[in-house]
Amino acid sequence: MTLKRTKIVDIFAPEMVGEQVCVKGWVRTRRGNKHVQFIALNDGSTIKNLQIVIDLEKFSEEELKPITTGSSLHVEGTLVASQGKGQTVEVQAQTVEIYGTADPDEYPLQKKGHTLEFLREKAHLRMRTNTFGAVFRIRHHLAFAIHKFFNDKGFFYMHTPLITGSDCEGAGDMFQVTTLDLGNLPKNEDGSNDYTQDFFGKPTSLTVSGQLEGELGATALGAIYTFGPTFRAENSNTPRHLAEFWMIEPEVAFNDITDNMDLAEEFIKYCVQYALDHCKDDIEFLNQMYDNTLIERLQGVLKQDFIRLSYTEGIKILEASGKKFEFPVKWGVDLQSEHERYLVEEHFKCPVILTDYPREIKAFYMKQNDDGKTVRAMDVLFPQIGEIIGGSEREENYDKLIGEIERRGIPMKDMWWYLETRKFGTVPHAGFGLGFERLILFVTGMANIRDVIPFPRTPNNAEF
Repeated sequence: MTLKRTKIVDIFAPEMVGEQVCVKGWVRTRRGNKHVQFIALNDGSTIKNLQIVIDLEKFSEEELKPITTGSSLHVEGTLVASQGKGQTVEVQAQTVEIYGTADPDEYPLQKKGHTLEFLREKAHLRMRTNTFGAVFRIRHHLAFAIHKFFNDKGFFYMHTPLITGSDCEGAGDMFQVTTLDLGNLPKNEDGSNDYTQDFFGKPTSLTVSGQLEGELGATALGAIYTFGPTFRAENSNTPRHLAEFWMIEPEVAFNDITDNMDLAEEFIKYCVQYALDHCKDDIEFLNQMYDNTLIERLQGVLKQDFIRLSYTEGIKILEASGKKFEFPVKWGVDLQSEHERYLVEEHFKCPVILTDYPREIKAFYMKQNDDGKTVRAMDVLFPQIGEIIGGSEREENYDKLIGEIERRGIPMKDMWWYLETRKFGTVPHAGFGLGFERLILFVTGMANIRDVIPFPRTPNNAEF
């Protein structure tokens, strides 16, 4: 009878000992002597390797010679309690089939100790390492946790368009989408490009956010969330920026700024707890290898309420700190990562939610406060990361919203559909955006955002 494959993550169950098993995976190491060989096999389902014991009386050296680090195997044998250190069980091999070899002179992961910079150049293979296997398993579990959190709270998952004719953030750093011949663009009489001949009949781009469409969903379904890729054509090479990244954006009808803060804090604590509960082995590995304060920091987020204070109060604390910042601080400036991290890591020593930012440095759609200077914005600031969530109560008043759009010179022809939600049954509503990769940075302890997405898109890098 043909044995059915058992994933290595499931092989360590006590009731499996003594069973005939079939395992398949990639070789991490091979060692031994003239009597017995030991192969560490991993199939990606867990950080743990499974030890395969090969009695050389049963196999010829010629059969085993092609088995090197990186090769792939199909092994059948008996699962037994291990007599050696480092593992609880091992497989006494009876048959070994080699699926694919890996020439040790060419396979780039033959040796241990590669730098993360080197592995970024091998994005097609780096997921086979312990580090990136752990990171991307955690990424999966966090994605599942996000869907579970919102589903269990009665939110509806909404797919917003990737191709859009509007710029949600107003920054202008967008990737254009066109079917026109770039070498022979059609022109209008004034010399401008004639986009009426383009596929959509107008200029379009990859989206920077699903928020505006998400608001349409919230004002019909009550509570929605988006979870998808977004794009910024920002020529930035910092460890915190990507050109393609994933965003989670809930929008809730009838919520105000306080409801919004409550939801954000509950959401992010849920995700951290889910990771601790379901990614224990991977987080312990990253805590040991990369950041020995990781688990302590994750648990710390869960133990206390987030500090809530206004932007104005935050500025006063920064100005009184006596600390020399690279970017000077005064009321009205957009806070930099160094300012955010000072508040979180040095002053309060816990996550912080800043509210009521200056109107001039925030987006047009945020609800205006009565002082005429600030808006009901909120940013959640985290240790190691800085801003991890940005959101606001949205401006539901038609006259105020259209006045802000006109003041900023936003083309009205692109916003008519958004404005109509304020004309037909407008309601108070609020929402926020969480950068998925920044959440993964925090949960894994990795230092560079390019190491928490399988195939990073950055300036001059779209190879894989």
